[in-house]
Amino acid sequence: MREGHNPNKDSVISDIRFIHQIIIPVYIPNQQDYFKDAFRIFKKCLQSIFETVALEETYISIVNNGSCNEVENYLGALKEENTIQELINTSNIGKLNAIYKGLIGHNFDLVTIADADTMFLSDWQQETIKVFNTFPKVGTVGIVPQFNMYSNFCTNVIFDNFFNKEMRFFKVEEPREMQKFYHSIGWNMKEDHYYLQYILGVEKEGTKACIGSSHFVTTYRKEVFNEIKKYVPAKMGNNSERLLDVTAQNNGLWKLTTFKNYAYHMGNVYEDWMDEVKFQQTQKKLEYNKFQLNQNSKLGFLVKNKFFKNVMRIKFFNDFYFKYKGLPKSILAKYGKVYY
Repeated sequence: MREGHNPNKDSVISDIRFIHQIIIPVYIPNQQDYFKDAFRIFKKCLQSIFETVALEETYISIVNNGSCNEVENYLGALKEENTIQELINTSNIGKLNAIYKGLIGHNFDLVTIADADTMFLSDWQQETIKVFNTFPKVGTVGIVPQFNMYSNFCTNVIFDNFFNKEMRFFKVEEPREMQKFYHSIGWNMKEDHYYLQYILGVEKEGTKACIGSSHFVTTYRKEVFNEIKKYVPAKMGNNSERLLDVTAQNNGLWKLTTFKNYAYHMGNVYEDWMDEVKFQQTQKKLEYNKFQLNQNSKLGFLVKNKFFKNVMRIKFFNDFYFKYKGLPKSILAKYGKVYY
């Protein structure tokens, strides 16, 4: 039996103060072995978010993907005190499915998806939005420059800028920060490694950005999620995260990364340097310029991402073009075969 009229019926959601959502899926089943430091690292991840973003305009969603009771209780306390806006508790349904749960039911202009071992650095939010505002065709923006990102679903970016003199190889501005990332994933990379010397980027109105982006921490325009899948049958790996990597290209948009480094990948071992990083809260209001998403024609998609990709896979052509774009011959010789 129902009596009366539901006061929420036909009402419109009116809270539009948030323009940026951050989604962090977390899976810490215990605090032993591989996960021994995971909870402490996750807390540092959240601290770095709380102390660097514009809190009044940032909606923080945490998806607890089957973590242990200690993590669940900690997150429950954060939600109760309104430190985070959304907490979703679920069994271990896989990383990408957990991310999808954080996406559904929202309509924010920008969405940052990051691993639970990400340390955000001061100004990352403002610099991310700056890239979106400067390059209207960008669909995703990373904040950790890495070698060879242009080979990961970015042939449309290279095609669109093929004769643009402002797309070229730049000297890496922060080689030690890039080296730090590779150290975090277990690479023993020397300071003079050629990976740390040049990076393909584009410049406009004094703002430089690297071509491509990784997926451990990336911000997306909301439009790239218009056709997300309902379910992915993989907990991790098995190309499941490829679905996020390819979203911008499928919508005819670019993948870029800030030219400077604005996050650290902490990994699963807590280190002393993590306590030494200081954070600074942004004092500026977020100003995101919305651009109309142009229709991505099937012919244009095929030309850029199929035909042109195969052309760029020809080593002679690839080498000639990269040399034309400013990559020194001595560095080019070390690249070997380039995959797209």
